[in-house]
Parts: sequence; structure tokens; C-alpha cells
Amino acid sequence: MNGGSIPRLVIAAPSSGAGKTTVATGLMAAFAEAGLVVSPHKVGPDYIDPGYHSLATGRPGRNLDAYLCGPDRIAPLFLHGAAGADLALVEGVMGLFDGASGMGELSSTAHVAKLLRAPVVLVVDASSQSRSVAALVHGFASWDPEVRLAGVILNKVGSDRHEELLREAMDSSGVPVLGALRRDGRAGTPSRHLGLVPVAERRSEAVDSVAELAARVREGCDLEALLALARTVPELPDTPWDPTAELAPAERAAAPEKPLIAVAGGAAFTFSYAEHAELLAAAGAEVAPFDPLRDEQLPPGTQGLVIGGGFPEMYAPDLSANAPLRAAVAALAASGAPVSAECAGLLYLSRSLDGKPMCGVLPAEARMTERLTLGYREAVALGDNALAAAGTRVRGHEFHRTVLEPGAGADPAWGLTHPERRVEGFVAGGVHASYLHVHWAAEPSLAGRLVASAARSAPARGAAR
Repeated sequence: MNGGSIPRLVIAAPSSGAGKTTVATGLMAAFAEAGLVVSPHKVGPDYIDPGYHSLATGRPGRNLDAYLCGPDRIAPLFLHGAAGADLALVEGVMGLFDGASGMGELSSTAHVAKLLRAPVVLVVDASSQSRSVAALVHGFASWDPEVRLAGVILNKVGSDRHEELLREAMDSSGVPVLGALRRDGRAGTPSRHLGLVPVAERRSEAVDSVAELAARVREGCDLEALLALARTVPELPDTPWDPTAELAPAERAAAPEKPLIAVAGGAAFTFSYAEHAELLAAAGAEVAPFDPLRDEQLPPGTQGLVIGGGFPEMYAPDLSANAPLRAAVAALAASGAPVSAECAGLLYLSRSLDGKPMCGVLPAEARMTERLTLGYREAVALGDNALAAAGTRVRGHEFHRTVLEPGAGADPAWGLTHPERRVEGFVAGGVHASYLHVHWAAEPSLAGRLVASAARSAPARGAAR
């Protein structure tokens, strides 16, 4: 099969809360259990849903964000992630037509569906309606003629009689019903202030939840019809994204020996894009994961460090109790080795988080608040640093309920240019720490620069090979 003809579906909804994640994850698991190689994808910057997708399919959950990465990269990133798959399923974000604020369709589920030339299956919360469901679907089907709304899955159906009424109404809509799922709270995916609880925090329960979702989907959805629909897609003319080709020659394998980049993971640091590790490896690094909740030292020979996002506030006492690792991180930063920290990583490098001592790399204190900071940002690097050359422009995403005081150092990480103008984050020696989540596939030079800086760095004290 030509890679551009990978069977694919986009799972969307009229609004948040209709059950997209429930249905998308259940479909992924059900098709994977049937023996298909399923490639999971998520529209937007969300890190948590892809963890459930990965659990359901055994493949990395990948994000497709047209704001962060640009529309031209969506199909190439999709083809890269879906290589070798029998079926690709893309879970949408918010409502089908909801995009980046004030930017029309940009980064909406509908926008991504058009870029992928993929049919859309709409998940409708039918719990408080009967005939009205047909009017709702008709509106969504006719709103944008370039979006192919090819089927509906009715969710939260109350009874056999309720399903009959819904199906009778849908008969006149011209959009086929491809599934009907009963109201059922058994397969719960618990939530927190930023969304679902990540898989890494509830692994055994998540496995059971995904299995239950698969069973519900098998019982309530027409899998054969869904697969047949997925196979009606046209070929994508794009070339798959290639992390090695994205890097300039000077950014690839500059060192005779691969520098070791340690990447934080585990339950406290679950927010990461799969392409970041791929870009680090393409740039010539050896990538070594570690868990700050369990490992008392950095991987032997560490020459650079990446600490992404997550929920460190939930684990502040345990992170603080791991004093040997906090000291090792501080020593690595003091040595001048490159350290890239985003959001949770920024908090971990601070002096304290909710009064619990952290690594003390940054002269700042962090604490939880009730206020959610959320949204897309545009930013520019104000000076040369281990991650970005001066003038490098990026698009990123903020997503946190914490504050850092002060919010920026003498040398800020970024100057935000939209939707507001302010400086943010810290640059000190080799450290680049910020609240901003950036997708490196949009600016591969970030990975190349970090690896080149690590190649020039001596292994951390006490962590020699």
C-alpha cells in the first residue's frame, strides 16, 4: 500500500465533553485487538490523550497541531507517524470547527481533516435529545462543504427505545449511524485540573479502562463499516516528515561520539512530543530516559538534559525527597551543560514548589494557584542560548495553574509577541527554562543546537562513562 493512501478517520464532536476520547480510544483498542496495526493521532497540543492512545495501540501517540507546526507540516507528520499502519485514527479537539482563538479554522479538527483529506465521524452526546440530533448533524454536515462528515456515533444513549428514536431521526439526515453507545460509567478516565489523569499515574487502572472501552465499542459500533469508510480516502501527495532531513548538515552528528541527552519521564513528567526524541537522535545524540521520582542519579555520562511538562505539583514531596538527583541536576546545570526545561521542568529547576525544595538552579519560587493560564503564544529568542539562536521565532502553548516568582530572569528565555508582549523564562549558562511548550518539529534547529552544545560539554561530575 502506498504510504499516502493509509486508511484514516477523524473522530470529532460538536463540542468538548461529548465523548471523543472515549470513542477514539475504544476504537483504537478494538481495531488493535482485531489484529490491525493502528496509528494514533491527536489534534492540538494535548499531551494526555495520546498516552491513552499509545496504551490502546502499542504505538506512540502523536499530535497534529497546525498552529504549532504550520499547516504544511500536518500531512508529512501524519505520514511519518502512520508509516506501516493498517489504519490511522485521529482524535479531534474541542468542537469540530473550533480553532485557535481569533484565527478562523486554523488548528481546528475540521482544518486538520481537510489537510489529511480524511472523512470525519461525529460523536454526538445524545443523552438529552432525540429528533433534534438530526438537525444538529445536518448543521455540522453542511457548514463547510470541504469537510466530509461521513458518519455519526451516538454516545450516551439511554435505552433501546431511545436508540430507535435517534436512528429514525437520523434516517432522513443522509449521514449514516455507525454506532450507538449506552451511558456507562464503568470505563472511567479520571480528570484533574488540566484534563484527564495521565496514563503513567494510573497504569494498571488505565489498562483496565482501555480494555473496557474496546469492549463497549465492539458491542456498539459497526467496525466493518468504519474500516470500509477509512479505506475510501484519496492518496496524500505529501512526503513523510524525516527528522534527519529536517536538520541542516551542520546540525547532524557533529561529534565523533554521540553525546548523551537525558530525558525526564515517569509519572511527574509525562508531557512530551514523540518527535523531540527522534530529532535529538537524528542530530546525533544518544537519548536516555530517566524517572526523577525513582532514579537517584542522572544516566551515566549525561551531557545534556531535557525536562518536559507534566504534573510536578502532584509529586512535589517525592521530587523533593530525591535529594541526590536534585543535586545531580544542579551540578549538571552548574557545569554549563545544556538543560532545556518546559513548564513542569521549569518548576523542577526552581528553588521550591509549594514550599518543597526543588533543584535550586533558578532564583525563583513556584506555587499552585486557582488561575488557569492557557493558550497559544508567539515568541522570539532575545539572545543566543543553548536551545535557540537570537531572533529564532517559535509558536508555543502555555498550560498551567502555577506561578513562578519572579516570572523571568535577567536573561529571559523568550520575548512573547502575541497575544501579549512580555518576557518570560530564564537563560543562565546552558539552562533554558520556560513555561512555553514548543513543538520542535516546527523548528528542528532547537534539537540540533541542543545536541551540538551537549557535544561540547564534559560529562557531568560524578556521572562519567
